[in-house]
Amino acid sequence: MPRPASFLPLTSSSSSSSAIATTPTTYSKVEKSRKPFVSTSTSNARIPLLVFCFVSLTVGLAGIIFAVSALRRPRPLPVFRCGRTQDTFRAFYSLSNPQPDILDRPKVLGFVGIQTGFSSANRRSALRSTWFPSDPDGLLRLEQATGLAFRFVIGKSKDVKKMTELQKEVDKYKDFMLIDIWEEYLNLPHKTLAYFKAAFELFDADYYVKADDDIYLRPDRLSTLLAKERSHLLTYIGCMKKGPVITDPKMKWWKIAFLFEKSGHLIGNEYFLHAYGPIYVLSKEVVASLAAARNNSLRMFNNEDVTIGSWMLAMNVHHEDNRAICDPRCTATSIAVWDIPKCSGLCNPTSRLKELHKMGMCSKSPTLPPDDR
Repeated sequence: MPRPASFLPLTSSSSSSSAIATTPTTYSKVEKSRKPFVSTSTSNARIPLLVFCFVSLTVGLAGIIFAVSALRRPRPLPVFRCGRTQDTFRAFYSLSNPQPDILDRPKVLGFVGIQTGFSSANRRSALRSTWFPSDPDGLLRLEQATGLAFRFVIGKSKDVKKMTELQKEVDKYKDFMLIDIWEEYLNLPHKTLAYFKAAFELFDADYYVKADDDIYLRPDRLSTLLAKERSHLLTYIGCMKKGPVITDPKMKWWKIAFLFEKSGHLIGNEYFLHAYGPIYVLSKEVVASLAAARNNSLRMFNNEDVTIGSWMLAMNVHHEDNRAICDPRCTATSIAVWDIPKCSGLCNPTSRLKELHKMGMCSKSPTLPPDDR
């Protein structure tokens, strides 16, 4: 006999829960047929996981092997660069003595670029045996004592043998600035511009000096000259000259000055005031303007010193004439000695450099004459 409805005060939710709880678990035929399928899928899923683990392990082992071989491999010499320009000295010294002032663009009183070529190995050897230091430590001591950084500046050659010989010299002495330009005599104006641009990017100098590899130089006196206070920011220091354009075939430089001067009609019969080429100085502000100029925006003459002089006229610089940097003999005040006007530099420089260095007046005289100390 069925019970009255009043004896069943169950809510709909409790009824459902009770029903679910008391309902026996059953599987349909379809569900029963799925159970073996689930087990097979789980087994198959392990295969990609195993493959992934194996690949990861292989890659990891390869990475470890590569790292170990890289650490055991001889470490190549890093090179300070501006584009393709290389300063091998700072690279060497930063490797052996890592210091912030070497790693960054160093602040110096002056940067002196000794312009040299592939046929001038004997000149460089003579310089290293006289006033130019022959090892990196000596070069650093000279920089610390004078505030001047010195480098040999050279371009590149298509001759593999020449480049190989140069690399041996670079590895031995580490005193070069290698610039990305073809090394040719008639390409000197372009090389000079490339030098000033690279030097400006690599060194924060108050003055930038261009010097040839066939002059005898007193770095201490050059430092004293550059340390003087000047009222003109745009300064061009050199042994100034001006005069007729050379057209006499009997004179030494007539072919370069006349026959090969493509823009000779712009000069006329007389050169404007400009410094002799063996050594001159540009202030930081002048070089900053050159560094910012496009290469094809500047007039190029075949004579490098004439080219620089024309740029200085356009920039309205102050011409500072100083005869101490073109002295034909060693004196108590000479800064640079060379055989002016017979030669553009020293005649027979390899032997003359050594001869001058043996003279006490050239190498051992005080920085300043007695009256100026």
